[in-house]
Amino acid sequence: MAENYVIDEMISAKAIAARIEELAQEIRKEFSETEKLIVVGLLRGSFVFIADLVRELDMNVEVDFLEASSYGDSMESSREVRILKDLRGEIGGRDVLVVEDIVDTGFTLSHVVNLLSSREPRKLETIALLDKPTRREVEIRATWTGFEIPDEFVVGYGIDYAQRNRNLPFIGKVRFV
Repeated sequence: MAENYVIDEMISAKAIAARIEELAQEIRKEFSETEKLIVVGLLRGSFVFIADLVRELDMNVEVDFLEASSYGDSMESSREVRILKDLRGEIGGRDVLVVEDIVDTGFTLSHVVNLLSSREPRKLETIALLDKPTRREVEIRATWTGFEIPDEFVVGYGIDYAQRNRNLPFIGKVRFV
């Protein structure tokens, strides 16, 4: 791991908060008929996003987590998705929103959507804070996207580089020096 890098702010904390408010309105509208929305956060990167998002959802929600990995400590996807922690609750016949931090190659989100779809939820939608469409290798798009970004390595707001920088309140671009 390179120790010499700086982080340039790419998306401010204020911009993230404003976008989450907008996304929450759209989600409330989409799931207005649901009795309880099961919000599934993909660990670890989505934990900050999911916390802020569910606080903006003025509806009955249940939060669960699934941990999938295709990166390890690397900057490149291994393209092999492993489930490290599965859901605790059942989603069959329920309304589910999968919360992802970033859609890059698409392997992780595609794998998770296929896995959860096989459990027969009533409705399954996805949201990603960030999307890098130029890196896509699998045909998948989140139902909602916070921000589309260029092919840059980013950290902050829950997203890490080798388990560092998750605590930054903004999304920053990693620049090696």
